[in-house]
Amino acid sequence: MSYEGPLEKIDDFRWKIPRDYKSGMNTDAVIYSGGEMLQALREDDAPEQAANVSCLPGIVGNSLAMPDIHWGYGFPIGGVAAMDADEGVISPGGIGFDINCGVRLVRTDLEIADVQPHIKELISTLFKNVPSGVGSEGLINLTKSQIDEVLLEGGEWAVRNGYGWDEDLLVTEEEGRMKNADPSKVSDKSRKRGIPQLGSLGSGNHFLEVDYVEDIFDEDAAKAFGLRKGQITVTVHCGSRGCGHQIATDYLQVMERNVKQVGLQLPDRQLACAPVNSKDGENYFKAMACGANYAWANRQMILHWIRESFEECFKRDAENMGMHQVYDVAHNIAKLEEHNVDGQRRKVYVHRKGATRAFPKEHPEIPSCYSSVGQPVLIPGDMGHGSYVLVGTECGMAETFGSTCHGAGRIMSRSEAIRKFTVQGIKTNMEGRGIFLKSATKDGILEEAPDAYKSIENVIDVVAGAGLSKKVAKLVPLGVMKG
Repeated sequence: MSYEGPLEKIDDFRWKIPRDYKSGMNTDAVIYSGGEMLQALREDDAPEQAANVSCLPGIVGNSLAMPDIHWGYGFPIGGVAAMDADEGVISPGGIGFDINCGVRLVRTDLEIADVQPHIKELISTLFKNVPSGVGSEGLINLTKSQIDEVLLEGGEWAVRNGYGWDEDLLVTEEEGRMKNADPSKVSDKSRKRGIPQLGSLGSGNHFLEVDYVEDIFDEDAAKAFGLRKGQITVTVHCGSRGCGHQIATDYLQVMERNVKQVGLQLPDRQLACAPVNSKDGENYFKAMACGANYAWANRQMILHWIRESFEECFKRDAENMGMHQVYDVAHNIAKLEEHNVDGQRRKVYVHRKGATRAFPKEHPEIPSCYSSVGQPVLIPGDMGHGSYVLVGTECGMAETFGSTCHGAGRIMSRSEAIRKFTVQGIKTNMEGRGIFLKSATKDGILEEAPDAYKSIENVIDVVAGAGLSKKVAKLVPLGVMKG
């Protein structure tokens, strides 16, 4: 299905679907795109979803979509929308099923020459120590009371129980814990799905990657982040596993009942929502926060096992190897934030689905160690072409509620990728790039073929060109572990 509606050019990086395009739109939809990505933009019907989002009650500003936009559930993946804190709604489709799917970046004092000769051994050690794959289970057995502690405390629980360092929390979004979480709003089914999976990578587009810093674009920001050319880093991409998926499933059913009861007319039933101040809306927000906390605990535990794997492989202490966390960002989440809207400060619920928070320098919600440069923004590309570290800007704060892209964005469905590519072909291609790949499943390789994604370079060029965030560093993989 392709998009046949209007796309009006604002400038080389911004395209508008005007609010008069369809009945019910409360505002314009603005999509960030450009160059060769424009054709792909029309080949997918995700722009229609961006227009649909503008029909939600209480939306403020524009319905926004990042250049990695593609079709999602209700909201497009790459979508950003802010809802008034008094009159707006909250929609699970605006967060997604993998609540707080996000990215964590760890730097080291190791160089390419230290790691490249040992990359197969290192990835194999990580594969042994970090559970991955469809239905993968973690390495610990939680009790019912312990899972509630995880849902309530997030990353704090993990560190308190020996999985990491206190300093990790200081460089994690929300310091690894949303304080409004209430485990009583989470179903027993969500708990049961979450208990065995805590501390596991999962499958799909989740990965663990050993990279090196190929290039530095902003020396001041790179220095603040502790990044330098030739340095080894580790990137983790995963989320809240079955726990978060079940929370989303449970509350979508609640929201659908709410929409029917109040007779709310929506262009797509997948936009099911509830007023933010209603019982259903408040309960979902508290449960979503539990899912976000689970994800932060999950990534925190994986970080602990990454450090142990490096210690096992290189026979050195993690602290001696300088294995400090740079940052951890969520890219499927809703947050109550304060922003300037039409010249006034307003509290809004910012939905970011496949979009990353990108706050500018001196913002009070970013770590003090980064206050002089801005929030680190971690943008993984496909597994063959590398990732980027960006930094937030004032332009993004004013225009997109402090948001930017979250990755390369798919241009090919998973089923199409499975039909089109071969495991050996992908491995040969990556070996030619000097990248060692290990996966729990064949489908984990096929679904995530590099050519199934947009060019990460093109995506970054758009957000940088539009001023939503600035380039700091490019990371290139040496080894990739997939679920």
